Amino acid sequence: MKFFRSGSLFLTAVLLILGGYAAKAQRLPTHWTKDGYQYYKITDDGIRILDTRDTSKKTLWISKDMLTPQAGAPLNVKRFSVSADGQKLLINTNTKKVWRYDTRGDYWVYDTNTKKLWQLGKNLPESSLMFAKFSPDGNKVAYVSGHNIYVENLADASVKQLTTDGSTRLINGTFDWAYEEEFGCRDGFRWSPDSKSIAYWQIDASKIKSYLMLNTTDSIYPYVVPVEYPVAGQDPSSCKVGVVDISTGKTNWINTPGDAVQHYIPRMEWTLNSNEIILEQLNRAQTESRVFIGNVSNGTTSLIREEKSNAWIDGKERWNNGDPAGWEWVNNGKEFLWVSEKDGWKHISRVTREGKETLVTKGDYDVISINLIDEASGYIYFMASPDNATQKYLYRIKIAGAAKPERVSPADEPGTHSYDISPNGKVALHNFSNSYTPPASEVVSLPEHKHIGGNVITIDKNAKNKTEFFKVKTVDGIEIDGWMKKPTNFDPHKKYPVVFMVYGEPAAQTVTDTWGAGMNRLYVGNMADDGYIYMSVEGRGAPAPKGTAWRKAIYKNIGIINIRDQAMAAKEILKWPFVDSTRIAVHGWSGGGSSTLNLMFQYPDIYKTGIAVAAVGDQLTYDNIYQERYMGVPVDDEGRAAFIKGSPITYAKNLRGNLLYIHGTGDDNVHYKNAEELINELVKYNRQFELMSYPNRTHSISEGEGTGLHLRTLFTRYLKEHCAPGGR
Repeated sequence: MKFFRSGSLFLTAVLLILGGYAAKAQRLPTHWTKDGYQYYKITDDGIRILDTRDTSKKTLWISKDMLTPQAGAPLNVKRFSVSADGQKLLINTNTKKVWRYDTRGDYWVYDTNTKKLWQLGKNLPESSLMFAKFSPDGNKVAYVSGHNIYVENLADASVKQLTTDGSTRLINGTFDWAYEEEFGCRDGFRWSPDSKSIAYWQIDASKIKSYLMLNTTDSIYPYVVPVEYPVAGQDPSSCKVGVVDISTGKTNWINTPGDAVQHYIPRMEWTLNSNEIILEQLNRAQTESRVFIGNVSNGTTSLIREEKSNAWIDGKERWNNGDPAGWEWVNNGKEFLWVSEKDGWKHISRVTREGKETLVTKGDYDVISINLIDEASGYIYFMASPDNATQKYLYRIKIAGAAKPERVSPADEPGTHSYDISPNGKVALHNFSNSYTPPASEVVSLPEHKHIGGNVITIDKNAKNKTEFFKVKTVDGIEIDGWMKKPTNFDPHKKYPVVFMVYGEPAAQTVTDTWGAGMNRLYVGNMADDGYIYMSVEGRGAPAPKGTAWRKAIYKNIGIINIRDQAMAAKEILKWPFVDSTRIAVHGWSGGGSSTLNLMFQYPDIYKTGIAVAAVGDQLTYDNIYQERYMGVPVDDEGRAAFIKGSPITYAKNLRGNLLYIHGTGDDNVHYKNAEELINELVKYNRQFELMSYPNRTHSISEGEGTGLHLRTLFTRYLKEHCAPGGR
């Protein structure tokens, strides 16, 4: 019930609610040139090379004419990559969505030496190629089509099919719905360093039951849309890793210990040796992590690292902006970096191939993400915020370790920073915003953090009616962060309605010092101008950099602890003299929709009006990877009891206030079944509510002409009718 991250459709909804925009595709990575000072960028006239040392320099590298086939219009470049020698360009175009992202499409190659442009996989179905990438030597391209892996020789355009058993349920080189949604795993194969082999995942989803969605709008007769979807308590897909030899087409399978069904492999890469791969295995409950090195020749594995937790263990996509790819090797491949919470905080360690660990970062703070390993200078750059969990700053620390990291982000720019650092560690594309300063970007030198190009980031010190950040302590002694946007012409002697925006689950934060905090794009107009106090508070379970105990207090208690923290914070806020306790509303989407329902049902004395969108009403209907990660595996009545206890439908009979429920009938993430279970419970106890079903819309409810405006208008009308704006 999260949205995609880093990724997550949750990001779409939070951006929409907080004032951003709903992204339709993955964020494009920055492709740097070999010297690390320049990078490639798609422009209207082709692909240009931009120079960080002189931002006015924008050299046209590949023109649109060069990207125009003999018969046809110029290629619409959606994404691209460059060969290691910088001589060939791989272009992805004509893309189609696979669940969240447009990862299917056509691929073309342009050779800057021969000036030749040609299409790959021409004999395969249109828009069927996925994750095409150059071999390290630049002579071949591998890709997936129809759940099989192919390799194409660029010299003579010969194509070789490396796997032949792929089907809709036996998946080679990519992943099933659950792996993609919950581990961020999409690209499922890796070239060996010597360009002679490809390591790949094989997912066997043949025993996964299909959820049958009904499409009633796209033809005269409705038809069924099946989605393989393992719900909590059901076995996941079987998973294994193989290495196929390019010349022979033979796959050697890696013998990973344990039941292939009762574990996950969310990470796999090559070591720096073309006869070895390294992978992480999680048990089904995701409470045990094991790292193995696998010998390709004989398929044997050796265990080099093991970790167990009383709660869950986050995979790499949780500390790498949603991307689980890559392995952070240092010391010529003798060691790698690992992020763990074993000491109660998220910290970086160095791990040898023999499993010896050395802590690099130490102290009462969390590493949010690793941005760059700069071995030349001996530093690791990472994001953290030791003093304010709503913000993010760049730090660096010696790879050898140090008592205290060095802050790189400027002290006079409070807010949220992000960096795309050049591989040479000398320059970075720096992005910044806070709640009163719109997003801005510049080029800076590192480690000095001196402005060297682009716009100069300037704090908007004259912003009016700034979003206020505050802390509130609950009756349970829990200190909770929050933000609040007061009415434009706020009068402290009047009482105003409060509208809470909530998420409340481990997938994302809502209380962050970023542009959009205090804004609500689901509202037609301006809430502050209309006289609402708009607010968000964030309790335990949110992935804030506040330590392991904070984040994992929610384990086996989703729907209980997170809901109590929200309600107890609201109870304190209701004591403020300018808050009208008779006009308290709450809204949320996905996991936030679930929280909205639970707040309305469990604490009806506090929340008078709720608008819930695409909510999980019954936790036993949601997918196993997500729900079992945070709630345990419901293998018996005791395990199921926790799921039932935290589910909104358990408390639906307690509804006393005004409830608007919204859901798309084509939601493949949180299925419409949740809406119907909720409806049944509310009807059973004669609890009156309003319902809006959007036919054949997915979890984002973004498809179809007029949908966005209709939803926003509905949201605004209902809020104004049942939680009237203005001071009294």
